[in-house]
Amino acid sequence: MAREAYLVPVVEAQVATLKKKTAVTTSWISIDAKGQSVILDVDKYAIMRRVQVHARDLRILDPMLSYPSTILGREKVIVLNLEHIKAIITAEEVLLRDPYDDNVIPIVAELKRRLPQDNLTCQDQGEEEEEHPSARNDMDTEEENEFPFEFRALEVALEAICSFLDARTRELEIDAYPALDELTSKISSRNLDRVRKLKSAMTRLTNRVQKVRDELEQLLDDDDDMTDLYLSRKLAGACSPVSSFSVPSWYPPSPTIGSKISRTSRASAVTVEEDNDVEELEMLLEAYFMQIDSTLNKLTTLREYIDDTEDYINIQLDNHRNQLIQVVILTGLLCTSTFTSIVSYARHKGLIGS
Repeated sequence: MAREAYLVPVVEAQVATLKKKTAVTTSWISIDAKGQSVILDVDKYAIMRRVQVHARDLRILDPMLSYPSTILGREKVIVLNLEHIKAIITAEEVLLRDPYDDNVIPIVAELKRRLPQDNLTCQDQGEEEEEHPSARNDMDTEEENEFPFEFRALEVALEAICSFLDARTRELEIDAYPALDELTSKISSRNLDRVRKLKSAMTRLTNRVQKVRDELEQLLDDDDDMTDLYLSRKLAGACSPVSSFSVPSWYPPSPTIGSKISRTSRASAVTVEEDNDVEELEMLLEAYFMQIDSTLNKLTTLREYIDDTEDYINIQLDNHRNQLIQVVILTGLLCTSTFTSIVSYARHKGLIGS
């Protein structure tokens, strides 16, 4: 018995040591509601304990694995996988993977700018409320119309990925249209190879844009999935009972600078008290769905232009091919006629027998 009691701790220590050796540390950056950031070099187990997320959900953020664009709403987090944006959003902080990546650095800066709460503005509003009680309703409406923390973070991510994909599309258009026009004017192996590479790049970019668009469309079509993204609402409901006569205060009072959908009408603010209301999130997602759909339309137009150019090139090649066939046939007839004439002349002169 003493020997068994001694072996168990040794085995557990070996397992723990093996887990530490096999776990790979990854760089994350944590940004809270005040805009303060902390770099975290931790393994996936530390992230799982920090935000209480399952390993299967964390696997979606692994850049070594090929997962499509995904926006998952869980009990306490939003798992976000949009191209190079791999983040975990809670009601209090944003964890962004690979903060030193060139494409991620601007997003970190934008999160630091957009997430902090404007406490000075709130204090000024409190002083104005004491001096002007009539302004109370207007300020309450503004606070109710503010997005919760997780939606402000989600908006930054969606805005960044839509702008990124649209910029790649514009770059492709700048290269593709002149190349297609040059190929139309002069068919050469160099121009054909250039257009082939551009078409491959367009196909890959179209698939990337299509995945983001499909994810937003799927999210917009399911109210339950959108409801799962209301982390602050769920947190407020778990912490305190909600009275049917009061509006739940799950909106943190922090204005979003430059937000496209930062405020709605006063009439829509009344519906926020319903747990299944997703109007504001739907408006947010719809705005970026329209933007990514516009990018996809640009790529569709470019594809049609490429197809039309290919049809024109094929017609030109067919025409050249037909002309070449005609030349070959005429050459063959000429050779046959010449040979027949030579044979007839030789027979006439008696050079060859009949």
